[in-house]
Amino acid sequence: MDPNEGELRDVSVVSADVLPGGALAVEEQGAAELSPRARLWPSLVAVYRAQLSRARVARIPLLFVATFQSIGIMILMRGVVDGGGEARAVVAGSAVLVVAFVALNLLAQYFGQLRANGGLDHYATLPVPPAAVVLGAAGAYASFTVPGTVVTAVFGCLLFGLPMTHLWVLVAVIPLAGAALAGLGAALGLLAPRPEFATLLGQLGMSAALLLGVLPAERLPEVVRLARDLLPSTYGVEAFARTFGGDPDWALVLGDLAVCAVVGVISLAVATWAYRRAAVR
Repeated sequence: MDPNEGELRDVSVVSADVLPGGALAVEEQGAAELSPRARLWPSLVAVYRAQLSRARVARIPLLFVATFQSIGIMILMRGVVDGGGEARAVVAGSAVLVVAFVALNLLAQYFGQLRANGGLDHYATLPVPPAAVVLGAAGAYASFTVPGTVVTAVFGCLLFGLPMTHLWVLVAVIPLAGAALAGLGAALGLLAPRPEFATLLGQLGMSAALLLGVLPAERLPEVVRLARDLLPSTYGVEAFARTFGGDPDWALVLGDLAVCAVVGVISLAVATWAYRRAAVR
């Protein structure tokens, strides 16, 4: 008998746990090398770029619709509102309405269809964290709102004779209000049992942003004002409207933006939970 054969036989019956760098460790190391755990930020950037390139052609016409819709509303309101605080509310509400149309309405429809046609199964096979999928898609859809929101705000200022000095505040209003509305839209799309319900919920959400955001709060009943305070886009509207004054109260502006940021974090967290829930079914 070959002595080396005996040595091999003896080693084969030794538990892998007691071997230095044993078989289990080697297998785990090999698995780790074959499928490294994806980090959140690179995954988010990859999903964002993919969603941006896919939605660019299909969503741009809808962005024009959202912009023309907001401009048309301001033209109609011009015959009712002369100026002052009501004009500021109409312009700010119409600008944020573009964000609501894309980030809330279209994103709810997208995730509703993604869940219905098995698209979530595709993402589940990729080494991508759920948060990256939700944040990447939300960021891509929110990015489409930037040109429409700026055009609407500039047109509204010219229409109502409002100053454009502080339009730079849109740099904060668009992403923060967009995050809050995109998280809400994604959650509605992922939690809806059927894509038709996701479309319905997205439309209702946009209608709420239209009625509660564009119409001046002073003309709304008290009960409706309470509902207005529950809508995330309201605080983006208020923050933007406050900057049209000659000397804005920046503490109140920052407070409204902070509310948008908090609601955005919460809504995106709920959307991530809803994604995990829908992906395992």
